[in-house]
Amino acid sequence: MTLGEKLRQELSVDGSVVTDDPAVLKAHSGDKWFASEIPDTVVFARSTDDVSKLLRFASREKIPVTARGAGYGYVGGCVPAHKGVALSLKRMNRIKDVNFSDAIAVVEPGVITADLKAAVRAQRLFYPPDPASLKDCSIGGNVATNAGGPRCLKYGVTRNYVTGLEVVLASGEVLRTGGRVHKNKTGFNLLGLFVGSEGMLGVVTEITLRLLPLPPARATLSAAFATMAQAAAAVQQIFAAGFLPASLEIADSFTLEAARRDLGTALVPAGSAHLLVDLDGQEESVRGEAAAVRKLLEQKGPNALEMATGEIECEKLWALRREFSNALRATGLTKLNEDVVVPRSHIVDLVEFAARLQAKHGFPIACFGHAGDGNIHVNIMADDYDNPEIRSRVDGALDELFAQVLAWGGVITGEHGIGLAKKRWWPEATSEVARQLHQELKQVLDPNGILNPGKFLD
Repeated sequence: MTLGEKLRQELSVDGSVVTDDPAVLKAHSGDKWFASEIPDTVVFARSTDDVSKLLRFASREKIPVTARGAGYGYVGGCVPAHKGVALSLKRMNRIKDVNFSDAIAVVEPGVITADLKAAVRAQRLFYPPDPASLKDCSIGGNVATNAGGPRCLKYGVTRNYVTGLEVVLASGEVLRTGGRVHKNKTGFNLLGLFVGSEGMLGVVTEITLRLLPLPPARATLSAAFATMAQAAAAVQQIFAAGFLPASLEIADSFTLEAARRDLGTALVPAGSAHLLVDLDGQEESVRGEAAAVRKLLEQKGPNALEMATGEIECEKLWALRREFSNALRATGLTKLNEDVVVPRSHIVDLVEFAARLQAKHGFPIACFGHAGDGNIHVNIMADDYDNPEIRSRVDGALDELFAQVLAWGGVITGEHGIGLAKKRWWPEATSEVARQLHQELKQVLDPNGILNPGKFLD
C-alpha cells in the first residue's frame, strides 16, 4: 500500500484531499527558490482535524511532513527535502471574523495577504505588514517566516500583529495560545516561539491578528539623487528632523538602469539612487509633514522630486518600486535575492561593498529595499546559474557578503528566513548556545523530527 493510500484510509478521504498525481506532486516540490524535491504525496488539509489526524499518523510512522502555504517563499522553506508529505494549507482560506470593536481578525493560514488587507480595509481597519508578494503569499506563510515589507519601519513585522494562534503539534495535539486581546502576559510568549519558526515546531491552523485604525490620509514623495550617499544622507536627515515615515525605500543605480530598460526612461527619474518616502495619518498632520519633508529633500539637491497625496496617486509613485524585481528578472539573469539587514549607518557601506563584490566576482549586483530599517535586498544577478561552477562562485561571493554583514553587527536575513538557501551560513550567523537551544526546543516539540526536516536544524 502506498503512502497516499494509507493516508486516504487514515483520514477517511478521497483522492481530492490526498493525491499522488504526478503534476500535483511536482507543483508542491518547491517555492520561488532554486531547490525542489518531489514529495511522496500531497495532502490538502480542509480543517484543523485533518492536520491533527495527519500529524498523529506521521509521528507514529515517522513520516516527514512539510507544510506549505502559497509557495511564494524565497529560501526553499517549503521544499519537502526528505520527501514524505507535502501538506498544503491553501484550502484553509476562510476569513472567520473581522471585528471592528475588538480590532482583530481571525483567519485560516491559506488566506492571501492582500485579501485580508482588503477585507479589513472595508471596515476602516488596517493590517500593516505588506510583503512584496502580498497579492500571492498567504498569512500562514507570513507567520512561518515572520514576514515584513516596506511598512515595517513604522508599524513592525508580522510578529507584532499576532495575538493568538492555533497550532497542531507534531504529536497531533492542538495548542491554542493567546487570543483576541491586545495585551497578554499569561506564561511564556509561545506566540513568539511559533512565529518565524519556518514550520519546524508545529503547523499553524488559525491566526488571530491585531488590527489598527485605518489612517485616513497618505502622502508619498519620490526623490532621485546623483549618488547613494546623498540618498542615505537624506534618510538620516528625515529621522534627525523627528519624522517617522510609514516606509522609506531606497534603490541603487543597477536597479534603476534595469527599470529604465524594462519600463522606459520616461517612468524612471534620472539619477543613480532613488528614495521613496511614505507618510500616513490624519489629513492635516500628513499635509504638514509632507510639506516639511519635501522642503528637507529639496535642500539635498535631488535630480528629481515628486509628491503625491491620496491612495490612488500615491500608488502611482509606488508602481515603480513594485516593478523593481520584475525589471531585474527581465535582464535574463538569475536574480538571487539576499535580504540582509545592517545597522542603518552602514547602508552606504553595504552598497559600496556590493560594488566591490561585483568587480571582484564579475556578477552584477543590485541593491534596493527598506532604508528605514537597514533591510537592503542585495540581488546577485548570475548568468547560467545552473552551471555548478557559477553556483560555486556565487556562494563565494555570498560568503564574503554575509561575513561583512555580520561583522557590521547585521544579520543574514530580515524577512525571508533561513530555509535551504541560507542553511550553509546558519552556523556563522548564530552562536553555539543559540544553536543548541534551537535543537533542544525542536527535540521537545518534534522528538521524531518529522516537521519540515532537512532545513537549518539538521
